[in-house]
Amino acid sequence: MSGWSGKRMSGVWREPGAGVADAAPSHRPPARAAHPYGRSGHTARSTIRTQVCDRRRSTGPAQGLFGCHGVGSLRRSSTVMRSVRYRHLISIPMLALATTAGAQSSDDGLVDLATQAAARLAVIQTPGSGPRRDLTLADAIARALERNLDIAVERLNPQVVDLTLAQALSAYRPTFDTTFSNNSRTTPSQTQLDGGQTTVSDTVVFNSGISQAVQWGGGSYQVNFNNNRSSSTSFFNSFNPGYRSTFQLSYTQPLLRGFKIDSTRQQIQVTRINRDIADIDLRQTMTNTVSSVRNAYWDLVYATQTLAVQRQALELAETLIRDNEARVEIGTMAPIDIVQARSEAAARRQTLAQAEQNLATAELALKQLIVDGTDDEYWAATLNPVDLPTLDVQPIDLEAAIRTALDDRTDIARSRRQLDINNVNLSSMRNNRLPAVDVIANYQLVGQGGTRFVRSGLGGAVLDEIPGGIGDAFNQLFDAAFPVWTVQLNVSYPIGQSAADAAYARARIQVQQVQAQLRQLGLQVATEVTNAVLQIQGITRRIEASIAARELAEEQLAAEQSKFGAGMSTNFFVVQAQRDLATAQDTELRAIL
Repeated sequence: MSGWSGKRMSGVWREPGAGVADAAPSHRPPARAAHPYGRSGHTARSTIRTQVCDRRRSTGPAQGLFGCHGVGSLRRSSTVMRSVRYRHLISIPMLALATTAGAQSSDDGLVDLATQAAARLAVIQTPGSGPRRDLTLADAIARALERNLDIAVERLNPQVVDLTLAQALSAYRPTFDTTFSNNSRTTPSQTQLDGGQTTVSDTVVFNSGISQAVQWGGGSYQVNFNNNRSSSTSFFNSFNPGYRSTFQLSYTQPLLRGFKIDSTRQQIQVTRINRDIADIDLRQTMTNTVSSVRNAYWDLVYATQTLAVQRQALELAETLIRDNEARVEIGTMAPIDIVQARSEAAARRQTLAQAEQNLATAELALKQLIVDGTDDEYWAATLNPVDLPTLDVQPIDLEAAIRTALDDRTDIARSRRQLDINNVNLSSMRNNRLPAVDVIANYQLVGQGGTRFVRSGLGGAVLDEIPGGIGDAFNQLFDAAFPVWTVQLNVSYPIGQSAADAAYARARIQVQQVQAQLRQLGLQVATEVTNAVLQIQGITRRIEASIAARELAEEQLAAEQSKFGAGMSTNFFVVQAQRDLATAQDTELRAIL
């Protein structure tokens, strides 16, 4: 059993020394790539990439692939052709505007419009119109990790979740409250107890306090310090002005429902798990992007080599035309025999045009992954992939690959964290079914002070005036002269099946569903890894067969050309041999790339 490094395998890329399960998921269509670790139903055509220049044959007109027939010069020609095409496209609107201006020479505005349009079109950056840039696979991956916009968007998600967590934790921050008010009221007397015909009362209130929810145990406390000053014209008041200060401390503690978990702590736990999921999603996006870059890079290599093959096929067809024309001139061949060679050359030109279009499309697909906008220097450049596939046979430990996949696959890690969220929700629903038993403890101190009037009786004359102020109230407060304490127990429990019971039953079923999905995903991963190993074996044999078929096609073409030169073969067989060679070369490229 063998493994390959630096390849795509069922849509999965693996570096040298890595196992099958180390591969990264890909988003390529099923026809070209499969899910990470060998998703079933997909091919592993892209798994093995091998450089076969060392196996090329020097005999025959068609040598091996991957730079074996002067691809560099052909690539330069392709660059020039694309540049010419783009310049022609730019010149079309210029020519149209210029023609209109010539037909209406009296309108100088059209001439200016044409000049402005030409100036704007001249600065437009079109893909492939810039300088030629060599690009290695490692450089492409590095640029994608730095500039890919999908990764840039995904990098912000962990920060968003961090802020969501901070928002949830703010529920446990202490809150300070303060109140100040000044009130004056004049009221007419209604009874003799009002203390005069008209009563004027002035009240100044200054209260402050602090409250906080406690994360452990779900309790909460409140501390209040209240002060007020009151004065009145009523002769029934014993203190005028009077000062009253109150210090109050209360604590509420749930004993059953809300003790271990409540809605706030549930949200915090879920948000922390979502933070881990955001990291997993970022890693997944980076893995997918790297896989897509590798696929796009090798697609560009394939398109480049295919273009070279089609140019070689066209060159062979044109060479046959020239040979036939020479034979017609010397009278050894009928003019009608040139038609087949010209027809084949026309078909090759059509195939070459399609290959050029495929190359431009593959180049654009790679640029989309490695640039951060149309102003990027690589957007307008012509990319030249300089890396070639290499053959690296390694043994594959299937069991170890499956274990690695189960441990490292981001989709499995995400499902596990999702199961943790369901367990948190289940714990919250279970707690909500308990009775609400709360203990409330309250302790209060009161102080009273101010100028005191000693009267002979209720509403009588003032016998003595004892001066005082707010300090008296504070002294009584700190001496705990007038304490008040309260302990209260509140119990609440619904009779019959409650909404919490139904929610708990639903949460249990959801946990069971996620557990079953996780087991199903584990089985799927094991199946995909095993399928990937099986596909590797088949791909290895297909590559060897395609190389042998291409070498035989080269020999067959050389033999037909020799026989044709000796007058022992016809145009038909030479053209057929050329077609067979082009087909064999394309088959070899598809098997390797």
